[in-house]
Amino acid sequence: MVNPFDLKTVFLAKHAQHVVLIHFPIALFVSAVGFDLLAQRTKRPGLADATYYNLLVAAISTVPVLATGLLAWQFQLEGQKLKGILLLHLVLACVSSVMIWLIWWLHFRARRRNAVLPSYRLALEFLGVGLVALTGHLGSFLSGVNGPG
Repeated sequence: MVNPFDLKTVFLAKHAQHVVLIHFPIALFVSAVGFDLLAQRTKRPGLADATYYNLLVAAISTVPVLATGLLAWQFQLEGQKLKGILLLHLVLACVSSVMIWLIWWLHFRARRRNAVLPSYRLALEFLGVGLVALTGHLGSFLSGVNGPG
């Protein structure tokens, strides 16, 4: 049995960092979409600020998540050609990251110009939540949480 307090095991595990880090952009993005819906409904600027900053940190946190995912692929599979669920997970992860950055950029541009946010952003946000959920679902199969992996 592995000692949970062994720092070598914690920091040098071949894929542990990706599995831990992935929860940050997921939670920040989904909560940002919730804050955005509340901000639109209540017209409270504090909720709009919470939306913006959650999106900003979610977008930034996708960078180390993608990097650790690629490193996990290199360490676990030694750079083998991707196929099946792993390939789909990687493609959806990249699309999800781009979507998070795009939605943050829409909010950034509106704040900078003191403009109203475009109404189509809600459709993009819901699409982004769906992509993130599907990507995470596939990742859970790869980690063995939802089945053999």
